[in-house]
Amino acid sequence: MENESGLPALGQQLVKWRRNFHQFPEVSRKEKRTAWMIVEALKEMGIEAETFSDHYGVCAVIKGSKPGPVVAFRADMDALPVAETNQVPYRSVNDGVMHACGHDGHMSIILGVAKMFFNVKETLTGTVKVIFQPAEEDAPRGGADLMLNEGILADADVIFGMHLWPDLPCGRIGIRKGPQMAASDRLTIKVFGHGAHAGQPQHGVDAITIAADVIQGIGHILTRQLDPLETATVSIGSIQGGERYNVIAREVTLYGTARTLGEEVRKELPVKIERMLKGIASSQGGDYDLSYQFGYPVLKNWEEPTNLVVAAARTVVGYTGVDTQIKPVLASEDFAKYLTQTPGAFFWLGCGRADQEACVLHSSDFDIDEDALLIGVRVMYQTGLAALEHYRRISN
Repeated sequence: MENESGLPALGQQLVKWRRNFHQFPEVSRKEKRTAWMIVEALKEMGIEAETFSDHYGVCAVIKGSKPGPVVAFRADMDALPVAETNQVPYRSVNDGVMHACGHDGHMSIILGVAKMFFNVKETLTGTVKVIFQPAEEDAPRGGADLMLNEGILADADVIFGMHLWPDLPCGRIGIRKGPQMAASDRLTIKVFGHGAHAGQPQHGVDAITIAADVIQGIGHILTRQLDPLETATVSIGSIQGGERYNVIAREVTLYGTARTLGEEVRKELPVKIERMLKGIASSQGGDYDLSYQFGYPVLKNWEEPTNLVVAAARTVVGYTGVDTQIKPVLASEDFAKYLTQTPGAFFWLGCGRADQEACVLHSSDFDIDEDALLIGVRVMYQTGLAALEHYRRISN
């Protein structure tokens, strides 16, 4: 069913879409122009798009000639508050904003998937739904809930997503069953002491020394209070406190993130951190406040949808081009929220460039091998065809 003769032209269109998105990036919850570009691209294909009143998400439905399963594909839309350093013709024109996480490519790929399915809709038994989600980078809230609250997956049998991955060379696919990306939670710890003259510390309670002990205490939790076979890390990324060099600090605030690959250890962490805070603060005459926000859950791929991706990807990049035991990472993705409600799978699409040293996601010089775009479309398309057939068969 795949129209191979049209692939070169589609590849060129994918690059145009991607560079256009890249040049005009918008941060989370402000993706107005991005949404307009998506709607216009779909309209040019003859596909009607649905938009929403309280966010910039876009959804489009491609119905086959016969009723059947509903297969969904999702792309994220938002860019990051990063100043681009790449010197390319499609460089971001919005100061301090950049598509540094590949979402420009994700949108282009799903537009390509929509185009391919629309061209063969008369032969399809079932429905294809393409979802363009805002605010993926807006952790710990994220934009997945915005789309789920619209009911866009109420009729879906399965959902697929992917992420451009510079750690893999172009032409390689990474995926695994079960946990592939971490839960991401946010914590804010406020430590309260009592101010005093630095020459008379006995009259105060030093919030800085309490904070230092708290940081060490977090380390002890990770190494001595959790199962060492579990994966968990807590990083304190920012510390703010103190008023003057010769004044005992009365307040310090620590901002951090917790990453886990299992729900049980995820639930344990805030309980153990709270217990540690209470002990350290009270022993030194201070106090504390803990704010712990649960964000994106663990991204767990379902078994059968993963099998469908693997089989489809092997038809595109070959048997050895697919790593089915890719090592999990502690980065997070709010696609995980879809997978808590609907069967599905998420894979990594290699986009590493051979002509430069590997750049990393979220960096100011992030760029991709654009040949990955067409590979991504072909993998998603073949996955969709297989999923329509699989879920039609098991429903009969």
